[in-house]
Amino acid sequence: MPRHLDQNDRRLLDLLQAEIPAVVRPFDALAQKLAMDEVQVLARVAALKSGPHPVIRQISAIFDSAALGYHKTLVAARVAEDHLDAAAAVINEHPGVSHNYRRNHDFNLWYTLTIPAETSLGLQKTVQELHRRSGALSTRMFPTIRLYKIGVNFDLSGESATPKFSPSPGTPGEGRGGGRGGGLRATTEARAPLTAADKQNIRILQQDLPITSRPFDVWADEAGISVPTLLEAMARYQRQGVMRRFSAVLHHREAGIAGNAMGIWAVPWELCDAFGALAAAFPQVSHCYQRPTYDDWPYSIFTMIHGADHEKCREVLRQISRQTGIDRYAALFSTRQYKKIRVKYFTPSIAAWEQQLAAQAAQEELAHSA
Repeated sequence: MPRHLDQNDRRLLDLLQAEIPAVVRPFDALAQKLAMDEVQVLARVAALKSGPHPVIRQISAIFDSAALGYHKTLVAARVAEDHLDAAAAVINEHPGVSHNYRRNHDFNLWYTLTIPAETSLGLQKTVQELHRRSGALSTRMFPTIRLYKIGVNFDLSGESATPKFSPSPGTPGEGRGGGRGGGLRATTEARAPLTAADKQNIRILQQDLPITSRPFDVWADEAGISVPTLLEAMARYQRQGVMRRFSAVLHHREAGIAGNAMGIWAVPWELCDAFGALAAAFPQVSHCYQRPTYDDWPYSIFTMIHGADHEKCREVLRQISRQTGIDRYAALFSTRQYKKIRVKYFTPSIAAWEQQLAAQAAQEELAHSA
């Protein structure tokens, strides 16, 4: 059941999704845009984050994984139905798995994996281990070849004057691409190697923002730096493309967006850029990627569609098909959410998982040789 939201809630949520100002009193800055006072905005944000069905999942920095030196891939596994819950539980143990869903397809378990470049296993071997440990029948990796759009921004108030995304040609790599309002900005400053201080700042900025008048004071104290130093670091990370934006992420079902389909498209390789730019222009499309194909997987373009219900999502897919002439596609709906968390950067959790895996392998080898 979606949560009841009045128009002021919806206008506030639109602003929170777009960007929270990196200023000393960000909620006061938002209040001025809404012709409200800071106390009212703080109360509304606190209410929208609380209760049995919160609308706001988290308010924090949204980073570009690749810019931080991380590798990321979408993974699909085909798992026996009677083993699906057990397989999902094993995969969820990896701290780099942020999303894990059951979907209505022969490849029925879909998860995202993000790991630092300096891990001992690397991305491919980690997926192989998860395949082996989970008992999956087959597993396919779908890293991003080209990104055309990324950014979940739901127009809840109906007051947006312009689309939240303007199409432009995609560019290679995770976290790259064009478009306004999709959470992507052109890098305007050379990106220097991240220092220990930067990594500490990032660990703090990925936390959930305190709902107080001066929330960055709390974080600056935690980092042992001044508030202006922290705010300047945020601005620099955004100029360099390390941080896409600082904003709220919603529980979309609680906001009344119950439909969520992964639209997969069999697009000829030479048509992918044109198709991706057109599909990305749809406001209901939050993500649009080109990904690898396999002998048992002909779909080269992935689009995430959001709508009020499943039929609304299907209608968007039909519209994209009519406009592009691509009629070989399917809608994969999530039927169960096994895991949904934010990626935590620069923590020891993934190294600890790998050490535990190595210790288990040593024990198994010892038992086998005994």
